[in-house]
Amino acid sequence: MKEYCNPLEFAEEILEDIETKIENLGPAKIPSPVKLPSQCFVSDEHRVTLRVNYSYLKENLKEGKEVPSLELAGPRPYIYFDPSKTKAGIVTCGGLCPGINDVIRSIVMTLYYSYGVDKIIGFQYGLQGFIPKYGHPVVELTPEVVKDIHTMGGTFLGTSRGHQPIDEIVDTLERLNIQILFMIGGDGTFRAANKIKEEIDKRGLKIAIVAIPKTIDNDIWLVSKTFGFDTAVELACEAIRCAHTEARAVPYGIGLVKLMGRHSGFIAAAATLATKEVNFCLVPEVDFDLDGEKGLLAELERRLIARKHAVIVVAEGAGQKYVQKDPPEYDASGNIKLGDIGKFLKDKIAEYFKEKGLEVVIRYIDPSYIIRSVPANVEDRIYCGFLGQYAVHAAMAGKTGLMISYLNEQFVHVPLKEAVKKRKQINPHSRFWLSVLESTGQSNLKNSP
Repeated sequence: MKEYCNPLEFAEEILEDIETKIENLGPAKIPSPVKLPSQCFVSDEHRVTLRVNYSYLKENLKEGKEVPSLELAGPRPYIYFDPSKTKAGIVTCGGLCPGINDVIRSIVMTLYYSYGVDKIIGFQYGLQGFIPKYGHPVVELTPEVVKDIHTMGGTFLGTSRGHQPIDEIVDTLERLNIQILFMIGGDGTFRAANKIKEEIDKRGLKIAIVAIPKTIDNDIWLVSKTFGFDTAVELACEAIRCAHTEARAVPYGIGLVKLMGRHSGFIAAAATLATKEVNFCLVPEVDFDLDGEKGLLAELERRLIARKHAVIVVAEGAGQKYVQKDPPEYDASGNIKLGDIGKFLKDKIAEYFKEKGLEVVIRYIDPSYIIRSVPANVEDRIYCGFLGQYAVHAAMAGKTGLMISYLNEQFVHVPLKEAVKKRKQINPHSRFWLSVLESTGQSNLKNSP
């Protein structure tokens, strides 16, 4: 698996108070029905040390401090839940992302064939599916039902945004006698999962909550890469290549591509590195000036005069200081609504060159909804399969309040409360971002240091 940016680049700053302990509903006493050689099982003592820089590691070892580590994911030799009496639920929340159906399929197949759990239901349209007033029926999930869903984009179960009453969600879990709930979503879903778990604990229930990180933006903390990201980058590259072709076909052609990335510009940056055809990459983590001698417009003018064409890639969350409404507006999930930086740049560029008397041709491409809705590519499909399997292994062992993560080239268990502490973003001083600058040849697009 590729790591596009190490989420622990500033390990010294965040590892001092990180909580790595995973909660268990009780002792695991039931021999696992999973048919594997004994050496394939793992225990809670198997740990993955968080990647830290050498100076931090040396200093802590000298002082006798323990370097933080995470619990290794995988099948346990003994499990907590009796498969013959276990009922599991699956819900998908938030925006669409390639690979959701692959994760659903993997969970169902692993529960059914590896553990013998045959009572699995899906909640439709996100957290609305738990609330009686919406009237969304649950879906019985069997291998026959899910066997082909990985060939489809979107989510087989449907999704929704917005908050729902936590007590009603837990009421439904109790009423339906659900012992395990798998929640596929991003940071908003994880915050809801934490609240659901707190309500479960308050009621003294034995219900496991296991989350699978889903965000096309690749911005979840303590995860090297989220599923759907590879597919998104692959399709983003197609859009960039089209923009480049259009730009080169006419004198002073400009290809402008807007990609996903509300707070983190990983898709824009990775697609820039992959195509080698981008001249300006704009991401939320790095501020830029529009006007002035060193601003984007002046740099773009110099590029056009020198080469007669240019390609700009902008993440949707970049340059929000130019387009954000005041006061800001919020969506159903409580996220600030972004201004349309793509349209803004298109208009500003056209206006600038009209004043300069230079006739430019701008081709604006926004492939966001197409990218979100397609089936996963090969690498994401394989990745999604692993995520679903490891989620089931954790849940059947009675673990709760965790997310399945791929970190430091291993699948691990991360406490949900740690995953929502911060957002993963591009480090502007990292080798990753420096590679982007070297690929594009762009300056820092700032008039002052």
